[in-house]
Amino acid sequence: HMLALGWITWIIIGGLAGWIASKIKGTDAQQGILLNIVVGIIGGLLGGWLLGVFGVDVAGGGLIFSFITCLIGAVILLTIVQFFTRKK
Repeated sequence: HMLALGWITWIIIGGLAGWIASKIKGTDAQQGILLNIVVGIIGGLLGGWLLGVFGVDVAGGGLIFSFITCLIGAVILLTIVQFFTRKK
């Protein structure tokens, strides 16, 4: 679903989603803009995959739906990372 958007839009949506997710999870101080973008994009892939597993059609969702998908996926990704980094 994200590939239909184009790379610039994908980076913007990923960056915003990653930044908001980092604010929600309290990791913004440790992340720069590049890491926020990466977290958002990976979050979008993770969120899209999870929604697909649950039978949600993510292909025709549009910009807002894509952003929400990225945001949810980014929060899940940061939660997983925090879980494993706290175990030290």
